[in-house]
Amino acid sequence: MRILIVGGSGFLGRELVRQCSAADHEVAATYLTHPGETSGVEWLPLDVRRREDAEALVGACKPEVVVNAAYRQADWTTTAVGAVNVALAASAAGGRLVHVSSDAVFSGVAIHYDETCVPDPITPYGAAKAAAETAVSAIVPASVIARTSLIIGDGDSPHETLVRSLASGRTRGMLFTDDVRCAVHVADLAAALLELAESEYHGIHHVAGSDAISRYELGLLIARRDGLDPDRLPSGRRADAGVPGPLDVRLDCGMTQRRLKTRLRGARRFLG
Repeated sequence: MRILIVGGSGFLGRELVRQCSAADHEVAATYLTHPGETSGVEWLPLDVRRREDAEALVGACKPEVVVNAAYRQADWTTTAVGAVNVALAASAAGGRLVHVSSDAVFSGVAIHYDETCVPDPITPYGAAKAAAETAVSAIVPASVIARTSLIIGDGDSPHETLVRSLASGRTRGMLFTDDVRCAVHVADLAAALLELAESEYHGIHHVAGSDAISRYELGLLIARRDGLDPDRLPSGRRADAGVPGPLDVRLDCGMTQRRLKTRLRGARRFLG
């Protein structure tokens, strides 16, 4: 199968490229500034903010599946308009589309959210992701929109990098005890996305870990795994710090998990 990974040089994108290559798919992947390092992959420069560039690239690539993992938290145009451009290009080329979204589309007021819940974002990033979902579902009704949560790896995710910096004293800050997410391992997430890509399912799917865990507890698990002193991790409450954004957002993945062979492990398991 010919698969195009949009945002293939990012953290999730690199794992998608790796798994696609390992499964002997024909893989093309896009990057904004620097190509990835996986060999045997066709690396293609793309700024998703440019509609004509997205249409030309996808049209020339002729993928059977497009997975859009491109975003920038502080850039509405990349996250929202870029998703529109990729969806239009995928629709014109006739490929299947899997769009990666986020639990940031929810405010946290309800705490528990399944696939039927209506987005109520309270941050610009969440609003951009919600807008992207609406556009993608309208442009490509048969697409999969996969909402995920905080993505963790084997040492190279942004949150893991932050934990190491805090534990060593290189960075000042804190890990919040009241900021709760359903952290997911990047390998589980990528496998689930590719499984959905090869399925006949469409619409909203929640793809996150089975544990609800605070960023502080997650930091403790990472520190212990990496042989760091967990007592050196500073903690506090997001509510007291005045940092805007949702507090407790827990994605209910029950419906999606019943459809998948991939097991979505909780952080206490994959970091235990």
